[in-house]
Amino acid sequence: MPDGIIDMQDMGVIFSVTDLMGIHRESVSVELTKEDPGLINKSDRGIIEITIPETGTVEEFAQRLRSELEGLGYEEQEMDEEDDEDED
Repeated sequence: MPDGIIDMQDMGVIFSVTDLMGIHRESVSVELTKEDPGLINKSDRGIIEITIPETGTVEEFAQRLRSELEGLGYEEQEMDEEDDEDED
């Protein structure tokens, strides 16, 4: 696969950040092609729009993603499987 196209590993890294921040995957849109300098934006509809940069690693970009999401007001969420079961 060409370097300019994202792959499942890239998506896994992006979702590891957005999941941690409590952002539902349906609210995340990732451009299929990589493009410098990369982009993190929140649309008027509340969708997090992401373009992974072509240069650098996706892991480096993940650090920027987390920082910018925090700047948009998102915070790390505690992940607890029991939360889904305790809604009675």
